[in-house]
Amino acid sequence: MNWRDFWNGDHSIYVNDRHRLLHYDGIAKDISALIDKPGMQVLDHGCGEASAADAVAEKVDRLYLYDAAPNVQDKLRLKFSSQSRIEVLSNAALDALPHSSLDLIIVNSLLQYLSPTEFEALLDFWHTLLKADGRLVLADVIPPDVGPLTDVKALLDFSWRGGFLLAAVKGLVATFFSSYRKLRGQLGLTHYSQAGMMTLAAAHGFESERAARNIGHNQARMCFVLRKQP
Repeated sequence: MNWRDFWNGDHSIYVNDRHRLLHYDGIAKDISALIDKPGMQVLDHGCGEASAADAVAEKVDRLYLYDAAPNVQDKLRLKFSSQSRIEVLSNAALDALPHSSLDLIIVNSLLQYLSPTEFEALLDFWHTLLKADGRLVLADVIPPDVGPLTDVKALLDFSWRGGFLLAAVKGLVATFFSSYRKLRGQLGLTHYSQAGMMTLAAAHGFESERAARNIGHNQARMCFVLRKQP
């Protein structure tokens, strides 16, 4: 099994419906805060279930949702079939997006599941899709010194504020015996330092800066804003 297979199947990453709801609502609010002009064309690459994407779509001209897992794509199409501003992309449709057509690309909580080679290939791909003044936002990037215990603390803090602490504790116990933990042990997660990320960005034609805040609840992870080099 690889990470794509994992996300394509049934999993228990979210401890209950409230966890899932608050998670995606928070992400939608953080992405919406990046919408800074009317008529924007936005791609959420690796969007997951994106259950609150309609809140983002209200602020843009077009919101493209893409997830590599076919089952996730199917669920997204079913959920947002009536949303005229949302388009769920297949692999072929993603590849067919016009060059220099996007104002903003969001990549949240994806890089840890990619090899460095896969990530660098995507950097080149995203570079072709962005307009000259567009932005690429790489969020939830895991630094080398952040491990599972930091993630556990972030989840418990989030669950305390969100009112699902007991469910989170039970979920952490279940995760200990889950396929996610086993796969994380086998494949690992990819980490990047701040300096390493900026060096990679520059090598692929981007200027970069670290954002003051990460997307989502885990502020031990990093967020970077990349722009095309002039």
